[in-house]
Amino acid sequence: MAGPRAAPRRAALRNIRHPETAELLDQGLVLWFAGPHSETGEDMAEFHVHGGRAVTLAMLRALGAIPGTRLAEPGEFARRAFENGKIDLTQAEAIADLVDAETEAQARQALRQAGGALARLYEGWRAQLIEAQALSEAAIDFSDEGDVSEKATGGARAIVATMAGALRRHLDDNRRGEILREGFHVVIAGPPNVGKSSLLNAIARREAAIVSDEAGTTRDVVEVRLDLSGLPVVLSDTAGIREAEGKVEREGIRRTIARAEAADLVLWMMDATDPQPELPSDLAAYEQRTLRVLNKIDLTRVKPELRQGWCALSLKTGDGLSELVRAIEHEARRRIGAGDAPVITQARHRQQIVACLEALEAHLAGEAEDLELRAEDLRQAATALGRITGRVDVEDVLDQIFGRFCIGK
Repeated sequence: MAGPRAAPRRAALRNIRHPETAELLDQGLVLWFAGPHSETGEDMAEFHVHGGRAVTLAMLRALGAIPGTRLAEPGEFARRAFENGKIDLTQAEAIADLVDAETEAQARQALRQAGGALARLYEGWRAQLIEAQALSEAAIDFSDEGDVSEKATGGARAIVATMAGALRRHLDDNRRGEILREGFHVVIAGPPNVGKSSLLNAIARREAAIVSDEAGTTRDVVEVRLDLSGLPVVLSDTAGIREAEGKVEREGIRRTIARAEAADLVLWMMDATDPQPELPSDLAAYEQRTLRVLNKIDLTRVKPELRQGWCALSLKTGDGLSELVRAIEHEARRRIGAGDAPVITQARHRQQIVACLEALEAHLAGEAEDLELRAEDLRQAATALGRITGRVDVEDVLDQIFGRFCIGK
């Protein structure tokens, strides 16, 4: 199709022809990667051709005419790389996150994970577990020799105690990696007609929500995704909270409460001419992650005591809007944090780390003399940790992970 095979890992300019008709399709660069020194660990060829639709379609038809070739399934290249030991599951997930990244901070986190930061951390813990398991098995094998068995058991428990502390610290991260990956969720809540939809439009800089003087205009949640200085923020406008007059409005208010419950930050918005600082009973539990916003300050003189700890603004004049955006950014940065230390980015990871920690804690809490049971605790811990990187029993999650990829990744 492209003349003599190019030397491995060296680009060569070739006339690319149809394998059956010898029709010239394009002139482009051809690269050959011999396995196992390739992205997937298998033999691979790359064609760098002109990107027009006609050339692309002609290339696909020509490749499809070669016996045994077909289009790749979503995520198939990354899956083959995983199956051939080129990457682990955390790196595969990071590749998908990098493709989906909308902000610089998301891209940086995905790049660190794709580079193996999480994999190295978890593999280090796995090595510690293997050492503890070896000591535990030695204690069983030499159970009739008291001194040897006791020393091995003590060594295993010391390793487990140190590792359990490391896992607790890893889990105590305020979900910052997951928040960065999924977005810092901010919900605008408040009584009707205080300017919630106008605030969403002002921050988003577009008409994302319908604005009307009629109370109860917003019935469903309106959501926009923002990039605030590289941080991903998901801003939601919600139905005004009041005594609902109909089933549809009650449903809208129910959704407001549900969205506030899951939010990382709630903006409780008020009218400066009639401020209502007390949160409704349904939102009182979220006081610690609520920021009070006072709108329409152009219509009245705001008492100095009301400005303390609140964001006062006028959406009509624009006064105070930039200060509110900075306050949101500050809260997002505080929750997400900074630094290059590997963090949990997936709910799947957290679930397995919790399972691993529970098994380690069972090992420490159990009777040391029950050698077989303590060895089983370590086996369960190792299994949970191995599921994160793909070392063991991961067939049930492979389709879910690699199905996120686009064709050819």
